[in-house]
Parts: sequence; C-alpha cells; structure tokens
Amino acid sequence: MYRRLTLHQLVIFTVLARHQNMTRAAAELHMSTPALSIQIKQMSGALGTPLHEQVGKRLYLTEAGLRVAQAARDVLERLEGLSTELAELQGLESGSLKLTIITTAKYFVPRLLGEFYRQHPGIEVALEVLNRDQCLTRLRQNIDDLYIMGRVPDSLDVTAVPFMENPLVVIAPTGHPLEGKKNISPKRLVNEHFIMREQGSGTRLAAERFFESKKVSIKTRMTLGSNEAVKQAVAGGLGLAVVSKHTLSLDASSGVFALLDVKGFPLLRQWYAVYPKGKRQSKVTEAFLQYLVVQGEK
Repeated sequence: MYRRLTLHQLVIFTVLARHQNMTRAAAELHMSTPALSIQIKQMSGALGTPLHEQVGKRLYLTEAGLRVAQAARDVLERLEGLSTELAELQGLESGSLKLTIITTAKYFVPRLLGEFYRQHPGIEVALEVLNRDQCLTRLRQNIDDLYIMGRVPDSLDVTAVPFMENPLVVIAPTGHPLEGKKNISPKRLVNEHFIMREQGSGTRLAAERFFESKKVSIKTRMTLGSNEAVKQAVAGGLGLAVVSKHTLSLDASSGVFALLDVKGFPLLRQWYAVYPKGKRQSKVTEAFLQYLVVQGEK
C-alpha cells in the first residue's frame, strides 16, 4: 500500500505534521486548503487508516499519522543526503545550501550569502527568515543545513560556531534630551519608556538581564514582533529601544535615530551558525561556515 504514496505527498505530510494546521501548511506549500485536504485523504485511503483527527478547531495526528510523519522525514532526509553526496562528487560547483535565520540576521546574512553565491554560482540556495521560536522548531526537526541566531539554545544538543560580533545599542528618537550626553548612567533611564521585542527574543533577554544586573527596572510601553516595527515606534517618539546595531545598517543617513551613550553599551554578543550535533555537513555547508568565520574576522 505504501507504494501508492508519492514523494510529493510525503513532503506535504511533513509540513502538515509540523504546523498541525491545514491552512498554515497549505500556505507554506502554496496550495489551496481543499487541495491539501484531498492529498491527505488520498494518503489515508492508500494506507487504510486515518492520519489525523479534528478536535474542535485543532488538528491532531493519530498514532499512525505520527509514524507516517517520522517515516516521511526519514525518507526525505535520506534523499537529501543522496543529493548532497552526488553534489560532492562534483565539488562546490553544484549542491545546495538551506539556511534559516532569525529576523535580526536578515540585515546582513543576505549580503554575505550573495557574496558567497557569486563565488559559487552553481549552488542552489534556500533562505528562510523566521522568529526565534519558529527557527528553533526547524532546528529540532533538522530541516535545514544551518541556523543563524544570536543566542544558542540551552535545551538542544547542537554545535554552535561563533562568527561575528552582534553589538546591541540603545536608540532614541532624534532630539531626545539624552542625545549627545556622555556616559549616561543606566539609572537615568528608569523613567524612560521602552519599546521591546516579543518574549523569547534574544535581544530582549539580553537587555532585561543587563538592566536587572544594574538594579534598574525599565518600563515597557509596547511589545512588538519585528525590528522594523520597533524602529518605527522609536522614530515616532514612543520610547527608547535596545536593538542590534546591524538593524540600523540602512538607517544611518535617515537622521531619525540617535544612539545613546549608555554605560555598559554596546552589549557585545555573538552571531552563531548552529546545527544539530553530529550532523554530517556537505562540502557546500562547510565552505559557507568557513566563509562566515573569515568574513566575521574582517
């Protein structure tokens, strides 16, 4: 019966298993929800058992569905490995590189990736830009070759290669009373309002730990889910923010932000290239890792 399944259906089912939501899975696959549902029903019919059940508005995989999802991941991972092995026979002039990066890294990784691609135009590159939680989900499932993030997850068994500094700075709207002041004490920020990233953000965690260490209780006026939204809120005069300096790379000449000279800042963190420990890397991935380290030293 399994011979009636197609590779396309295996791909579809792994995406559904990851999202456990028909609509979100269909969106990722660029399919309509009814078309996705038909494929899943065909799989259930071919295997002679239901693969999921609907309880209220939530979708759950059955025990059979869980086993099919694992088998599908195993098959697709082996085929991906075969593709890598064949590409390695041809050197760096072919092959693929799959990256998932957290949103803050989008300000510099595409540039680095573009330079690497120009050196090796025969490779195929796939890039996903996601928030930290989504990135960690893909890391747990070993979907990509590398994951670029600013904080290594403690709960996962991974290899993390530091390759570039990630300085965090305090920004204010231009014209703020503290603009131009030197060696501002963190305690002077106690009455300021801050625009923060969402819970779980590495930038937010680093900022909170810093102010806690200085016994400063900062006031959060607003929590936003993207760096661009945070910068727009600061530019609009809604408060201060702690951001990665990389997020300001395209705003240097805008004149809407002021970098505040707060004692202890910039907070120097690192960017890491992360992958599951023991994962066999292709020559393309190894070359990109080496390239990242070299670029980070410049």
